[in-house]
Amino acid sequence: MFQPNLNKTDRWFRLLLAFWWLGPLAPDYPYVWMNWAIFILGWIALLEAFIGYCAFMHVCGIKTKE
Repeated sequence: MFQPNLNKTDRWFRLLLAFWWLGPLAPDYPYVWMNWAIFILGWIALLEAFIGYCAFMHVCGIKTKE
């Protein structure tokens, strides 16, 4: 399927970022669309942390997993 392109540090960072953005300490912006954007990005970061693959890094040719 997908070749993992994230190392453990990237995965931990994304996991912590996802828990922050999806948890009770998530930033609260005055615009609803900004809150939805943070919510969606939090789920994307959580998914990437678990599967170890980032499509954006693949398109850019960046691979941190050796």
